[in-house]
Amino acid sequence: MKYDYKLLMDNAKEAAKTSYSPFSKFAVGACVLATSGKIYKGCNVENSSFGMTICAERCAIFKAISEGEREILAVAIYSPNTDDCNPCGACRQVMYEFQGKNEIEIITESSGVLNVRKLSEYLPYGFKI
Repeated sequence: MKYDYKLLMDNAKEAAKTSYSPFSKFAVGACVLATSGKIYKGCNVENSSFGMTICAERCAIFKAISEGEREILAVAIYSPNTDDCNPCGACRQVMYEFQGKNEIEIITESSGVLNVRKLSEYLPYGFKI
């Protein structure tokens, strides 16, 4: 499906501005589109106990889930520190958990060009019970 990818990326860029990344200095913002049509933004939040850090994608997804959403359609990911900022393995698995009938589309940006890929390109064999 085609969504307003630019709108999603613009929201991801806005979310990156609120990143709390004093250790890595690697800011990331994400924007999630739920099946309801609502969008949710998140940023990475680091902690001095590094295992307690949360990625922007999971932050946005968990915000959506906490508001009652159960299916995600698309996730835009942006970092001012790198082109084509892709989700880590943990985020890929969380996306898989909340994928509905439509496969999640992941939007990244390289030199101003939006890249749209399916979750199955990142995680061909996700785990779901």
